[in-house]
Amino acid sequence: MKTLLFTVAVVALGGSLVVGGRPARAEDLQLVEVSPNPPRTELLKSLIAGFEQANPGTHVNLISLPWDTAFEKLLTMVQSGQTIDVAELPDRWVSLYAANHQIEDLSPYLAKWPGAQTLTQSAVEMSKLGNDKPYFLTYGAYIRALIYNPAMFKAAGLDKPPQTLDEMLHDAQHITEALPGKYGFCFRGGRGGFVEWWQLISDMRGDGKWFDSSGNSTFDTPEAIQGMKIGVDIYQKGWSPKDSVGWGFNESVAGFYSGTCAMLDSDPDVVDTLTTHMGADGFASTPIPLGPKGVAAPAVGIFGWAMFSKTQKDKSWALISYLSTLENNLKWAKFVGVIPIHKGSDKDPFYAGPKYSGWFGELDSPKYVLTPPPGQLKELGYFFDTLSVQGSQQMLTGQKSVEDVAASWAKYLSAAQKKWLAGTH
Repeated sequence: MKTLLFTVAVVALGGSLVVGGRPARAEDLQLVEVSPNPPRTELLKSLIAGFEQANPGTHVNLISLPWDTAFEKLLTMVQSGQTIDVAELPDRWVSLYAANHQIEDLSPYLAKWPGAQTLTQSAVEMSKLGNDKPYFLTYGAYIRALIYNPAMFKAAGLDKPPQTLDEMLHDAQHITEALPGKYGFCFRGGRGGFVEWWQLISDMRGDGKWFDSSGNSTFDTPEAIQGMKIGVDIYQKGWSPKDSVGWGFNESVAGFYSGTCAMLDSDPDVVDTLTTHMGADGFASTPIPLGPKGVAAPAVGIFGWAMFSKTQKDKSWALISYLSTLENNLKWAKFVGVIPIHKGSDKDPFYAGPKYSGWFGELDSPKYVLTPPPGQLKELGYFFDTLSVQGSQQMLTGQKSVEDVAASWAKYLSAAQKKWLAGTH
C-alpha cells in the first residue's frame, strides 16, 4: 500500500553495509523500513532516538526501502547475507521468511513483556500469521473504506456517497459524464492494486474467503469473475483515467487530491496527505459499498515488526517492544493511519470526527466482514506484488480475458494453499 519517493541510503560495498555515509558497526542494530516517506521516516527516527537514549551504547541504523521495490530488495538483502535485525513486514511477506526459518517466533518474548497484557485480542490474532505463531508483532491494521470528494459530488448533482456497489458504479459513470475532464473513480492498476480486485470479488461473493474447504481458490468462481469484470468496466469505459492502469499508491492518491477523480478506495493512512492537500473538509469517508448480498468484506492489511534469526535477539526485541509500547504505538498509528494495537486507544480524541467515519463505521456494523489475506502462504508476497500486477494490467488493457486471468490466479493460489494444507497434517 504505501508511499514511495524516498531514497534508499543503503549500498553494498566490499561485503559491508554502508548506512548514512559510514560503515555499520557489528554492535549496531539494522532496522529496515519498507514503506517510507519523508515525514513518516522522520517520526521513526525520533522513536529510534528515544530508544537509543533509553539504551545507551546501542545504535540503530535505519534502512529505508521504497515500497514499490521493497519486496525484491529485502529478499535480495536476506539472500546475500546482509545483516538485518528488525524489519517492518506486511502480512503477505511473513510466511515466506517464517517458512525459511529467517525470522523468529516471538512467543517467548511476548510471554515476558508487560505490554502484552494490554494488547487487543485482534492485535494478538493478527500477529499470528505464520502457522498460528507470532512471527511478527503487528503495529496495527490498514482497513479499506471509500473516500469521496463532496464538492465533486455536489457539482455533479449527487447529494450523498454511494452505499452499494451498484450506486458506486452509477456515480462513477455519472460524475465522468457530468464533469468534463474529470473521472468518477481512481482505479489502481499497478503495484498494490490487487486489493481493488479482491474487494470487488469479495463484494460479489458476499464473503472474503479465498479458498473452499479443499483448498481450491474462490477467485475463478462465477461471482469472482463478475466482480473482476466490474473492475475492467470501470477502466475500459473511461470512468478512471487511462494512465491509472499503471497507478500505484502515490499516483492514485494524487489523482484524488488533485481533483482528477471523485472516489478512492484506500486505507486511513491517506488522511494526513489528503488533509494537507485538500483541507480537513475537502474529503470524507464512507464504508465500502455493499455488494448484492447486502454485505461487504473490506480488506485488512496488517504490518508489523519482525526479528530476523541471525540477529542480536535481546537488543532486537528491546527495539520491537519499545516501538510497540502503548504510547509509541499510538503515536505511530496516528501518523501512519492504522488502528492501534492496545486497549483503550480508540478513546483517543484524534479518532473522533467525520474523517474516520468510514473506517469506524465498518468496525461497528455486522454488514462488514473485515478480511485479512491468507498470511500462512509463503507464496503470497510474489502473488500480490508481481503476479497479480501482471494479470491486472493484462485484463485492463485487453491482452487477456478476465476468465483467463482468474483461472491463472486460482491455479497459483490453489496450489499454494493445498501445499500448506498438506504440511499441516
